[in-house]
Amino acid sequence: MTGADEHVLLHVDGRAAHLTLNRPKAINALTHAMVRRIDEALTECEQDPAVQTVVITGAGERGLCAGGDIRAVHDDARDGDGSAAAAFWRDEYRLNARIARYPKPYVALMDGIVMGGGVGVSAHGSVRIATERSRIAMPETGIGFVPDVGGTYLLGRAPGELGTHLALTGASIGAADAVLCGLADHCMPSGSIPAFVADLATLPVPEALARRVRHASDGELAGHRAWIDACYAAGTVEEIVQRLLAHGDPAAKEAADTLLTRSPTALKVTLTALRRARRLGTLERVLDQEYRVSCATLATHDLVEGIRAQVVDKDRTPHWSPATLTEVTDADVDRFFAPLGDRELGLAPPA
Repeated sequence: MTGADEHVLLHVDGRAAHLTLNRPKAINALTHAMVRRIDEALTECEQDPAVQTVVITGAGERGLCAGGDIRAVHDDARDGDGSAAAAFWRDEYRLNARIARYPKPYVALMDGIVMGGGVGVSAHGSVRIATERSRIAMPETGIGFVPDVGGTYLLGRAPGELGTHLALTGASIGAADAVLCGLADHCMPSGSIPAFVADLATLPVPEALARRVRHASDGELAGHRAWIDACYAAGTVEEIVQRLLAHGDPAAKEAADTLLTRSPTALKVTLTALRRARRLGTLERVLDQEYRVSCATLATHDLVEGIRAQVVDKDRTPHWSPATLTEVTDADVDRFFAPLGDRELGLAPPA
């Protein structure tokens, strides 16, 4: 088998086709070859009349998928011309859009860690199942990047300002909060997954779900809506931080402290991207915007520095430039949204 075939396994059991991300040592982080193989497998499943359902899972005990292969992005941004990273994102975002429009039930088992690119291959599916082990996040601002893979679309549609809080802080959430925020549909005990998967060989998805879905224990975000909605409704990141610090709730101060460790540029671009995503409407238009933003990050200091600090050297002490929110100008932010000309992703028809 080729590397992509080894890292994305496909087998059919009865009426269900199973896609398994198979890089367990890397928590199934997505390479470009894996993205292409998933797309090929979806074509095979779509054309096979015997396949009624597609199921995506992650190998190993740690999670579905920890994200994209950001070390490769780091190396290309630092040592290359960025073309390899841009090509990866082009195919990845097209895959995200395809999953959202897939004509057969697409069941994502969001067990364990589901972050970044892992959200992209799961949370756009038609049936999204979280468990008590789920830790779901878009943690990009911590590496000098901006939520992508349709993340600004999903978080922009979350109730109130919950999505803004998650996008800016990169906080991870469990099953109940994932359902509340629209990132998952159902909760299921992780111990029930093998039986659920077996049921899908002979049963339609609704019947299989009815056997195994359970009510999740209470989440955390609903109880924080008051301060989250009040603070994150501010017009700028600076004002959001000020409101969080002044609010009085210890959790609000903790959120402010977290924001002050994130890339100032990434925070400002993320807030703008999220609010623009709410107005853009369709996932395709938002992915087109995210592609412009992602490509622009390749020329920034913070992307390389953030991945270096968190993944390469693991010293957890990134040195952002600019180092403060006040140093990041509106013009700096606007550059991330500049049209790409003939390099546009082009998922949405021209306005």
